[in-house]
Amino acid sequence: MKITLSQKSFHTGNFNSNTQKIIESIQLAKSGGSDLIVFAELATCGYPARDFLEFHDFILLAQNSIDEIAQHCTGIAAIVGSPSINPVVHGKDLFNSAYFIEDGKVQKIVHKTLLPNYDIFDEYRYFEPNTHFEIIHYKGFRIALTICEDLWNINDNPMYVKTPMAELIHQNPDFVINIAASPYSTTQIQTRQTVLKNNARKYQLPVFYVNHVGAQTHLIFDGGSCAIDANGNVFDELQYFNEDQKTYKINEGDKGIDLVNSISTLTGIRNKYADIESALTLGIKQYFDKLGFKKAILGLSGGIDSAVVLYLASKALGSENIWAVMLPSQYSSDHSIDDSLLLAARLGIRQNIISIEDTFNTLTETLKPYFNETPFGLTEENMQSRSRALILMALANKFGYILLNTSNKSELAVGYGTLYGDMCGGLSIIGDLYKTEIYELSKHINKKDEIIPVNIINKEPSAELRPEQKDSDSLPPYEVLDKILYHYIEETMGIQQIVNMGFEPALVKRILKMVNTSEWKRWQAPPVLRVSQKAFGPGRRVPISGKYLS
Repeated sequence: MKITLSQKSFHTGNFNSNTQKIIESIQLAKSGGSDLIVFAELATCGYPARDFLEFHDFILLAQNSIDEIAQHCTGIAAIVGSPSINPVVHGKDLFNSAYFIEDGKVQKIVHKTLLPNYDIFDEYRYFEPNTHFEIIHYKGFRIALTICEDLWNINDNPMYVKTPMAELIHQNPDFVINIAASPYSTTQIQTRQTVLKNNARKYQLPVFYVNHVGAQTHLIFDGGSCAIDANGNVFDELQYFNEDQKTYKINEGDKGIDLVNSISTLTGIRNKYADIESALTLGIKQYFDKLGFKKAILGLSGGIDSAVVLYLASKALGSENIWAVMLPSQYSSDHSIDDSLLLAARLGIRQNIISIEDTFNTLTETLKPYFNETPFGLTEENMQSRSRALILMALANKFGYILLNTSNKSELAVGYGTLYGDMCGGLSIIGDLYKTEIYELSKHINKKDEIIPVNIINKEPSAELRPEQKDSDSLPPYEVLDKILYHYIEETMGIQQIVNMGFEPALVKRILKMVNTSEWKRWQAPPVLRVSQKAFGPGRRVPISGKYLS
């Protein structure tokens, strides 16, 4: 039997586009002699649909998509992810389902059993878990059809009380199909493949896996759909961070897999920062495409953060669609302006210099009667940052640009940023990368040619909001800070656990307190493109007014 894996980028709620993309893929597979084509989890409506799933009309549109798709499933069968209505009064109203369509109609609907309810996932909010297990019979083969998390309960310490494959294996399937919506993180590709390979080895069955690709606001889906043989070897992969479609032939009896009319794309060892660059580029591009935006503006400071964002934005949107604005104050260094101009020139990006000195002085004079001759301090620093944001937002509004935020994860974590100032923007590009990771990413960007001027990479970080200011005046070295933050945010360690790893107790307590007391700021920050396993945003939910470690 020939099986086509169709890895596509779907747009949440865009049923016309999603349905047409599925139909075109079916026709292409059919013309190539495929017997079965497989699409990702919740392909008709996009993932995650969130509270759109609570609208009856939304579900009807998803059902209409399935009906339209079914009309094209003659001479070929399709597996399509889509929500389905739970006919039982008790329980949730919906199932997260996979539709098996053949001969122009739905032949079977398989529901997802294991509903993730951690990090960015909250499927149990909407869906009822499956309790009935039955394989699919098609062209002499017995197919175990599963949905994403259904294969993830294979560890020594399982998260759920059921394992769908432990039920389905008793019905002697010939192979496993898993449709998924598994978002990218720097650890997810390896973890995901380990899960899939372990399933193949445990049940001695080939596994065909189809994942989403593309981005939905903050979530980035990397694709990487694959075919794995019964011994747990990755036979072949589809592309990462791109749409792709491939056909495989599975042989009756020996469970072998053959690649049909295509070239293998097995990549071997992956490069963390190459993947991050691809992920963030895709995240920017699809955020703009799906919202109908074309052009981006950002403040170029001469620092590493805005330099990396400028590079990624130009790669995602095209240099002709980017506007870089330098906004020096009386405290800005000449080399910051020179470095910024050099970077913009290398990337072929429009650039302008707009001094904020007069704006800041005017604000200072306006507020002078009310400040009562109090000394220059944090308030005046924040006024400079907000002056820059005011100018950038005015230009964005006047000419139809979207402001890109350039804050990094280290700054967001400890509140080292000005609300309504440098925290402004429609999208946070590097808000899930620690400062030390920004430096590593910049080195990767410069691997072949010096795109980011080396002086930007080598200079000591500074906000340049007062004379001779350095980040180290307020924060420990980023090499130390980022390790503490990682242990707290990603690994959820407490003070004593982190201290036991060799960090100074008072420093750990101060840093963790800064993280917790800055939560109110992060709630007002733009959406952050997620590349770690614990990003700020929907995947990390802590109370603003909590007292823990504060």
